[in-house]
Amino acid sequence: MQNGELAHLAVTGTKFAVRVTPRARRPGVTVEGGVWHVGVTAPPEEGRANAAVVKALAHALGVAKRRLVLVKGAAARDKVFRLE
Repeated sequence: MQNGELAHLAVTGTKFAVRVTPRARRPGVTVEGGVWHVGVTAPPEEGRANAAVVKALAHALGVAKRRLVLVKGAAARDKVFRLE
């Protein structure tokens, strides 16, 4: 995915429901039915997968990583992020 490919969805205050696949063979970001599917190669240990998800989402939205806030699901596959 190119940097900022989904930039038209980057509206301040928007919440994103994200389904994470850690240790994915093919990393990437897709949107299906309002749910974001993010595959990352990082393992779900010591916050590595969460950091990789933030990086992938920020890249897809074309925003800085610090603008994404994890609202719910720090230790779960289903997460909610808010764009600040």
